[in-house]
Amino acid sequence: MPTYRFRVNGNAATVDSWDPDQPLLYVLRNTLGLHSAKFGCGLGQCGACTVLLDGQAVRSCVLPIRQAASHAVTTLEALPARIPDAFIAEQAAQCGYCTAGMVMGAAALLSQTPHPSLDQVKQSLAGNLCRCGTHTRILNAVMRVAKA
Repeated sequence: MPTYRFRVNGNAATVDSWDPDQPLLYVLRNTLGLHSAKFGCGLGQCGACTVLLDGQAVRSCVLPIRQAASHAVTTLEALPARIPDAFIAEQAAQCGYCTAGMVMGAAALLSQTPHPSLDQVKQSLAGNLCRCGTHTRILNAVMRVAKA
């Protein structure tokens, strides 16, 4: 059985899988017990499964484990509290299903652009869907972090 090695939240991870195309999301949730990334659409279109791969936001539901091998994966579980705290302060989560993906997308943006404009935030999170309609609060949360 092939073995895949990568770093998850700063720790070495080794996963055996017969399927090199097994989605990283399944490995994170089912093998490693990290449940913050959610299964939404399964097509990489909604953003609920967003994690960071070497600091870049990626959709883990369509990223094969073979492509994650030898890379650093970061999930919400390891993210510093400043972004989640801003989401709480702005009441940016209603059902909460999209929240982890939104926070991870915001983290990727803020790591590259610490003080983005509102338009940059909108563009960065455009591919993350929120069915509850809290987009304005989500934008406010990201801008809160950007101004801090």
